[in-house]
Amino acid sequence: MPPDDPLDSPVGFDWDDANVEKNWERHRVAFWEAEEVFFNEPLLVHLDAAHSARERRHVAFGHTDSGRFLFIAFTIRNRLVRVISARDMTRKENRIYAHAKT
Repeated sequence: MPPDDPLDSPVGFDWDDANVEKNWERHRVAFWEAEEVFFNEPLLVHLDAAHSARERRHVAFGHTDSGRFLFIAFTIRNRLVRVISARDMTRKENRIYAHAKT
């Protein structure tokens, strides 16, 4: 990860019921699956400049303990990772992730 790694200082996760429900209803991703991605290697994290007008947002490509490949959009608030969206990677994202693993 780059020197200004957004994941250097967080101490946990911040979830609200609406966001947990939204990710489950729209993408069938449970909150605990999204959290697993942050503990598995490789984890690719990039600034999402296009969506960072109001607050600094990031995207992550990673996998769950069961091998599910997820795309995570997140921000850091009060030293907590706040997942904005979690979904399965697209084919293109999966190719990018696979290439980075080699």
